[in-house]
Amino acid sequence: MTHKTRGIILRTIRYGDTSVIATAYTELFGIQTYIVKGIRQQTKKASSKAIYFQPAAILEMVVYRNEFKNLNFIKEYQWGYLYENVLFDVVKNTVAMYIVEMMQHCLKQPEANPDMFYLVQDTLVQLDKGNQAFTGMLPLYFTLHLGGELGFRIQGEYSAQTPVADLMEGQFISEKPEHPYYLDGKAAMITSQLLNLNFYNDLEQFQITRQIKRELMVAYQNYIALHVQDFGVIKSLPILQEILG
Repeated sequence: MTHKTRGIILRTIRYGDTSVIATAYTELFGIQTYIVKGIRQQTKKASSKAIYFQPAAILEMVVYRNEFKNLNFIKEYQWGYLYENVLFDVVKNTVAMYIVEMMQHCLKQPEANPDMFYLVQDTLVQLDKGNQAFTGMLPLYFTLHLGGELGFRIQGEYSAQTPVADLMEGQFISEKPEHPYYLDGKAAMITSQLLNLNFYNDLEQFQITRQIKRELMVAYQNYIALHVQDFGVIKSLPILQEILG
């Protein structure tokens, strides 16, 4: 049986002489793995198809679905969104690869989660359109809201009564906890503001130092790792920190 679904390509590996195996995060089925035949042939037509399966590509697909098979096939595909900048701009592409790697580390089971899919898709689309200030803040926003879609959103908000963000318990509290996984001061305040942001474009208004940005990136990684079993190490994080400054 075939189904129409959107999919975000997470990873592609070679398969045989002419094909690839593509891992995609799909709107209908969650994370799925597909065989794509013939796109590695030494022809102009085949080489033009390979670009569709770069990590972070957003596709409209018609896929075969057999829930008893780990590998299925893609029957048809076309752009779901055609990037203007993400695939060619070094900074934007680095942010996109960070988003893709985060999804690879967080998604353990092939379960559909439309809200999660829309978060990832919308983040990548806005990344393509955003300015430099927006791009610099987007990884922080995405990581925090990814935690929310995974089921452990930080509750409450920063205030004089609750000035500490407890990353282990997932809430704003009145005093520093005994463990080291918390944020206070400006870092906690920014975290609260990012959690309560209504529109992507509001990210352009944030002005934070390089030091706080780096502190928050590490803290948010710890936050996700505390709640996702076998999360591992995000290899793109040091590159991201260096390129965003």
